[in-house]
Order: sequence, then C-alpha cells, then structure tokens
Amino acid sequence: MIGSFIAVFLGLAADPAQADGAWYTQGTFEPVRRVAIQVRNPLDVARTNSPVIIQRSDLGPLQDIHELQMTLVDPKGVPNAEPSARQRALEGAHGQLAETNGHAFPYQFDDLDQDGLWDELFFMADFAPGETKTVYVYLGTQERGWAAHRTHAATGSYMRHTVPFWESETFGWKLWYPTDIDVYAKRTPQLMSQRLYMENLDGYAVSLIDPGLGSDIMRVASSFGGGGIGLIEDPAHPEVITRPRFGPGSEGNFNGGPVSSPRYAFTVLANGPVRSMVRIRTMNWNTPHGSYELDQVYSSYAGQDYSTARVALRQIDPAGPAPRFVVGIRKHLNEDTYVQEGGLVVSAAPEVIRNPDDLEQVQPDMTVAYAGTALVVPDRLSPTYAFAPQDEGNHVMSMPMTADGRFDYLLAAGWSEGPNRRTASAFADYVRTVAGEYNAPVVFVSISSEIRTSEAP
Repeated sequence: MIGSFIAVFLGLAADPAQADGAWYTQGTFEPVRRVAIQVRNPLDVARTNSPVIIQRSDLGPLQDIHELQMTLVDPKGVPNAEPSARQRALEGAHGQLAETNGHAFPYQFDDLDQDGLWDELFFMADFAPGETKTVYVYLGTQERGWAAHRTHAATGSYMRHTVPFWESETFGWKLWYPTDIDVYAKRTPQLMSQRLYMENLDGYAVSLIDPGLGSDIMRVASSFGGGGIGLIEDPAHPEVITRPRFGPGSEGNFNGGPVSSPRYAFTVLANGPVRSMVRIRTMNWNTPHGSYELDQVYSSYAGQDYSTARVALRQIDPAGPAPRFVVGIRKHLNEDTYVQEGGLVVSAAPEVIRNPDDLEQVQPDMTVAYAGTALVVPDRLSPTYAFAPQDEGNHVMSMPMTADGRFDYLLAAGWSEGPNRRTASAFADYVRTVAGEYNAPVVFVSISSEIRTSEAP
C-alpha cells in the first residue's frame, strides 16, 4: 500500500497540498519519484488549449535528467484503457498501455539556443478562471508514449531557393520572401507543408490535387504579407519604414547578392508534436542610417490558428537616434472587416484568390467569402498603430526600442473554407480572445518533490 510521502528528493520542499495525490501508473511503470509543477491562469476567464512555457532555470535539478526519464502527467486527465491487440502490434514496444490516476500527455523539451541543453518545457492545457493547475513529472525509465505531430517545421528547397515552413493542422506560414510571410490555409485539418517543399507543389494549385489541402491565401508582393518587419529610423519621418529585403543592392525584391545586400540563414529549432519553431537570422542589413542583425523565431501551436514571433536584434548600430521597431500585415483588398484595439488589428475581406505570378491565367481563380489576417503586439511594448499606404497598403504597429532589443508578437489567420471560424466576425472574436491570453500568459508558480515509500499492510 502507498505509505508516506517524504520530501527529500532533489532537495526541494514538498507541497502539503499535493501530498495526498494518487500516483500514476502505466503497465509495469510504477514510479516512486515525482515532481509537482504548479502553473496558474492569471485571467478571470477560462482558457482552452493555452501554451504553457516553463523556463529551464525554474525546474532546478530536473535540468540534469534525460527526457526519456521524465513522463509528464495530468492527474485529472482521462487514463488510457488497455489497447487492443492490433493497436499494440501497430505501436510496438513504445505504445502507451493502460494508465491509472491520470494521463500522460504530449510535451516538449526545446533547445532554443542549440547548445545541447533544453531551455523550455512546453505543453498546452485548459484552465478554469484563475485556476492553479498541477501537473506531475514522474521520474524513471519507461519508453512508452508515441505522440503524433500536430505541428511541423522545416526548411526546404522550394522553387529553387531555400524557404522555411511552419504550420499547425489548420494554417501554415512560409517565407518565400525572407522577412514577409505567406499564409496557406487548409480545408481539412492536416499537416501538409512537407508535400509543398518535397514535391515542390504550387501553393495556389494544391486544391486541384486534393481540395482538403486548401490553398495559399496571401498575396505578399511588396507588402508585409501575413506578417513582416521593419524599422523607423528617422523620427521626423515615421511614414518611412526601412525593410531588409528592400535595402541597397537588393534589386527591390531581395534577390541581390548575399555579399552586397542582406543575407539570411534558416534553422529549425523544434519540430515537435505540439509546437514547432524556425529561426530566421538576418545579417548584413545596412541602411543609410545604420547597420543591423536580428533573429526571428516563429512558432506554430497544435490546435491554434496563430503563430507567434520572438525577435532579438543582435546588432544595433544606428547613425542617429534609436530606431522604432515595426511589424505589419497587409490590408486585405476590399477590406470589409477591420478591427483595431490597442495592439490588435484585424483585416479581412471577401476575396478572389489567384496566383499573382500566373500571368497567363492557366490556374482557376477561387472565390471565398472571406480571408483574414491579424496582428497582436503585447501591451507591455507600448505599440502605436498606423496605416501605411505604401507597399500595397499595410496595417502596422511600431514600438520604441527595448533595452535588450527584444520584441514579440502574434500573427493569426482565418478563412471561410476552413474547419473553424468560417465568418470574419468569428475570426475577429477569436483574435480578441487569444490577444487577451497572449497579454496574460500562464504563470509558473512552483515545483515540489515527493518520494513514494511502501509500508507493510
């Protein structure tokens, strides 16, 4: 029988509130050590499928334990039943077996700086208003737990140049141009960017292969597309936005040589079941007013229609005052849905989607009731909204330079052909919801450790 819980493991204090929690088992895995992690929803409203990020530094001695020695369990999750013989044959020695006292669910330990040490524990969870949730890391060897990928990230040779891709099951993003995003949408939830880059499929024509694959829905051209960046270098002319792919020597379309114009390097940082990430490093960005280098890390999330970006300026050498950082999205042609609230802006419209490069019109047009994109900049960055009529018309947010040169923002997409949010108003409501969550991320509270001991009956 389960005996006392001794708070000596790893030198961490036990939380008495967790000392009576029933212990998880799976098949022959009956762990005797666990770490309770508490995280809190700071909002007074419920949130569903929210990202949870816990920094390595917050997890103390767990830092020196291999990923396969840790099993993350939701104690309130529904345990798996015993799998059928066929399922066991398909999944082999690593398929999950019957569980008790909770459910092991997908998570990731992501190494963002590529030094061989994971930097973040990541998972997604539901929360009641103001809820403090406990999940357990059970320690010990067990090799069961396939987790189907619900996100994907990769770089591929796409129409003769390297392009980064990242996607959820409903939307994907790619950088045909290295700093301004293309958006593609699916009718049927699935991962499909691997087909785009492996087969070099035209994103505007994949629905001719299978309607469920969807289509590209964003014309970028000279605009900010589904999300692009720039700088305001001259405070006297905030309407002038300097952008990497339109710098000197870039031939107005980023196709300049990598010695005389900006150059880019792409790295996949995570390709996991619930979050996938790519990094875009921009170098040799020289302007009449300064010289810059920066990293952008884009993430996609299982079950969500948005991507987030973290930006770090690695070199900032302005000739004059510190520049303002700018992020923008293209205003949809014939825009009939426009929402701008603080750091949030939504643009949507009925559209006739066509391939702008198909000058001979060999591909059919596709009419949709709406296609939409959105941008959210956190309130803490003090964003200022403006409409930039140049470069085909863009909704932009600018913000003062931070002390560490770091910024972050969220990009969302919607369309009437997808499985969710089939109206522009539903898409705008979704953006408002995720904006509230983005401004109030789930908070790490504490960890505590327990050892289970057995006593004679």
